[in-house]
This record gives sequence, C-alpha cells and structure tokens, in this order.
Amino acid sequence: MPGKFDELIVGYVFALGATALWSGNFIVARGLTDQIPPVSLAFYRWLTAVLIFCPFAVRGTIREWGGIKQHLPYIAITAFLGITCFNTFIYVAGHTTSAMNLSLISITFPIFIVLFSSVLFNEKLTLKKGVGMLMVLTGVVCLITKGSVAKLLSITFAVGDMWMLAAAVIFAVFSILLKRKPEAISVQSFQFTSFVLGLIFLAPFFIWERIRFPGNVLNQTTIPAILYVGIFASLCAFLLWNRAIVILGPTRAGMVYYTLPLFTGLLGYLFLGEAIGIIHLFSMVVILTGIFLANQSARTRVGQTEKRMETT
Repeated sequence: MPGKFDELIVGYVFALGATALWSGNFIVARGLTDQIPPVSLAFYRWLTAVLIFCPFAVRGTIREWGGIKQHLPYIAITAFLGITCFNTFIYVAGHTTSAMNLSLISITFPIFIVLFSSVLFNEKLTLKKGVGMLMVLTGVVCLITKGSVAKLLSITFAVGDMWMLAAAVIFAVFSILLKRKPEAISVQSFQFTSFVLGLIFLAPFFIWERIRFPGNVLNQTTIPAILYVGIFASLCAFLLWNRAIVILGPTRAGMVYYTLPLFTGLLGYLFLGEAIGIIHLFSMVVILTGIFLANQSARTRVGQTEKRMETT
C-alpha cells in the first residue's frame, strides 16, 4: 500500500530532522558551560520556545482545552520528563564530564526504549534487530573513539556520567509515553501545553539558581545560542520527533537517534574545524546498515499485513 509506505518515509525524515537539530544543541551547549549555568540555559531555552510557539498554538490549545484538561496528569508527566528534566540533566552533566563520555552514554537511550518496550509491552526483540543494534553501537563507538581501543578502555566515569545516564533513561520513557498521546489532542496543542508546563516546573529551580549564582548571563554570545536551542533544538525538533513517534513508534524512531554522532561530527567539521577521516565514513556505513537491519523486520511485518488486507 503506497500510502502507508510514504507515511513511513515521512516518519523517518522527521526523526532524522529532529536528530540533526539536537546535534546542534550539543555543539552549542558545550560552548556555553563557562558562560551560563545549566538550569538558566534550560529555562531560557524553553521560555524562547513558548514565546515563539504561542501565536501559532494558543487558539488550538484553547479550543482543545476540554481534552487537555481531561488528560492533564499524563501531559504533566511527559512535560516534566521531556521538558523540565531531560535537557537540564544534559546541561548539568556537561559541567562535570567529558564530551566522549556524554556521547557514549547518550546513545544508550534507544536501547532503553527497546528494553522498556519489551518488558512493558511484550515487543519482541528479533535477531535482525539485535544484530542491527550491535552494528549501530559498534559504528558509534568507532566514530567516537576514532578506532582506538585504548581510548575506550581509558574512560573513567564522573558524577556527570550519572546525570547523562539519567537523561537517557528519562528520554526513553518520554518517547514511549508519546506513543500513548490521546488522539483527541493535536500534536501542536499537546506540544505547546507540554512546553508551558515544563517551563512552570523548571521555574523554581531557575529562581534558586539565579539566587545562588547572581549576575548577567545574557550577552552577545549566549543570546544567539539560546535562540537556536529555543527555536530549532526545542520547538522544531520536538515537533518533528513527536510526529515521528506517532508514525513510526518509539522503537523505530529511537533507532534513528543513533545517527546523532554523524550530524554532530558534520557540524563540528563545518563550525569548529574538526577533521573528518576514513573512520568517520566507515562508522557512517556501519551505523546506517545497522539501522536498516534493526528496522527491516518491522517493515516486513507491515508489508505482510498489508498484503493480507488486500486479499481479504
């Protein structure tokens, strides 16, 4: 059925777009660790997203308020996990651990999705999916360590690693919850309500941080960065990701997240002057092959189901 196949393609494009925008968030966040505290960066990020999103979403949110009010506990939980906690934990982690550790730990998020989906929803972990995940992990580790086993073996873990691991678990749970989004609420209204609630939950921590670390954190360097993470890495990326989750499901969309180091490496080359070598190209081939294998069985089942529907 062409329509279903086209929808899957759109879902993968959305997931790739969100991942590419999030890779820019990592580039920006790493450069601001000495200029703005983590909670303040998160607060200004979501404040920007809410202000930009408001003119486009407030009417629909008011119109759908009945359904939103009915499912407010669910929205509040997803907002607290995905908006208040997730990126704030990443910004906190960036102050006390290395970029290599952050990258290695961040890619565990899709693994948690698969594990939680298997335990909670009896989703089968097929041989192809397992081999695909192993290939993806191999490619990402080769990319991050540049093929050096010594670099991988010499890694030591810090407090920030625990923050990053918690962020990975939180985002896995958040992605699974998104699949249960009430159909009565549009993606736009759901996202806007989540942004607002997440910002409200973040406000007390922001006030506490500003009291503890007073001083002006908004300058010609931080403001453009905040605008990027607020508009593109928050508003645009989350809209794309939420739509990808609805179309693909959390497991298949989660596999696309493994391409994050590829986008980060490209942006590092373009904006930070970091070199791209043979190991990067090798890793890209391994990662993309692993993603294809991990999702192949799901596409096969979809095709078989559609054939049965056409013959009945």
